[in-house]
Amino acid sequence: MKQLRIDRNYICSKKMRWILTIVILLALEVYAFQAFKTLFRFWWSLSAYVGITLIVVGLMIYSFYQPTPNGSLTGFRAYMIGFFLSLMALKLSIIVMMFGEDIVRFFIFLYRKLFTSSVDNLPSRRKFISTIALGLGAIPFLSLLYGMFKGKYNFKVLAYELEFDNLPEAFDGYQITQISDIHSGSFDNQEKIEYAVNLVNEQNSDVILFTGDLVNNLADEMKPWTPVFSEFKAKDGVYSILGNHDYGDYYDFKTKKDKQENFERLVKVHSDMGWDLLRNERREITKGESKLHLIGVENWGKGGFKKAGDFKKAAEGIDANDFKILMSHDPSHWDEEIKHHEKDVQLTLSGHTHGMQFGIEIPGWFKWSPVQYRYEQWAGIYENAKRYINVNRGFGYLAYPGRVGIWPEVTVLKLKRKSPSEV
Repeated sequence: MKQLRIDRNYICSKKMRWILTIVILLALEVYAFQAFKTLFRFWWSLSAYVGITLIVVGLMIYSFYQPTPNGSLTGFRAYMIGFFLSLMALKLSIIVMMFGEDIVRFFIFLYRKLFTSSVDNLPSRRKFISTIALGLGAIPFLSLLYGMFKGKYNFKVLAYELEFDNLPEAFDGYQITQISDIHSGSFDNQEKIEYAVNLVNEQNSDVILFTGDLVNNLADEMKPWTPVFSEFKAKDGVYSILGNHDYGDYYDFKTKKDKQENFERLVKVHSDMGWDLLRNERREITKGESKLHLIGVENWGKGGFKKAGDFKKAAEGIDANDFKILMSHDPSHWDEEIKHHEKDVQLTLSGHTHGMQFGIEIPGWFKWSPVQYRYEQWAGIYENAKRYINVNRGFGYLAYPGRVGIWPEVTVLKLKRKSPSEV
């Protein structure tokens, strides 16, 4: 009986959240409509505004009742989420401008009532303010549409050179290509993905390292892409780790057995492609008598994410003075455990954040994304006491089927040994 009451309370609470969300969205919709009504006084233009809104919202709701083979945020559903977000970005930009104008209108009205003999009502909205609001709102609207159809495959090669005191001399100039967050279940253009794979190989790096999230949910997402990603080539091989999405935790499997079988198939995909999957273990890359240690841990993330990563186990037997490269999917692992660890990990490679697939970057000047309020290390190179982390912005995309400002990334890292005079 007690459990029944708890379930009822949970259902009621969930319903109330949905009702509250709908009420807020309707209120914002009515508010945004005022700007369009100020600008477009013809019935057909207002009808078009209402019609487009209803069509987008209706199709998005419809998409949530359609099957999604690769999980809940892919295919048709993802595109409808993208269109909805584009429309909301337009309207929210308008609302901000309108709200600012309404505050001014209110104070003008208050001043007139208190200090003049005016009997005027609240001043009417000015058309040019609504025009400016609409123009500014068009920027994120068009940007999000561009991100869906062009930006998501706008691959960029970002190259860095990092210097280390204790890099073995034989590895001076050693080059790594890192990719992360493939999310193969989201792809819809084989030609673009083949181009990106060729782009990775063109870097002619000594080793290729993949830092997790091969799929969105299911191993079967890789069926059409296994031959493509099998083409990765590097002198010292291709190494990989698991990300939070690779465990199938965000998919509603019928049984635990189904989930485990899916996971085992995913692990096999790595070997089928010729990738060496590291699961809380390490490999040695040698040049003559010199070596560097490549450590790969399973996903470890704070804030409710899976903590299967075991660095202690993976780094067992390694001395603090040995040169180490750690592959760990979630950068919060570096922030929480690695950057101050006694084992002295010189370089950590992560992904996970995608840079939120949205932001503004002016190289060397400015970098911003909403994801920075969740992750301190979210894109690019960070350093703490001569220990570095690179957070790759991701190869693929998830949920919103696009990228704006934060483009899909292929990272090239060249390791350099500091000369004795610099140390």
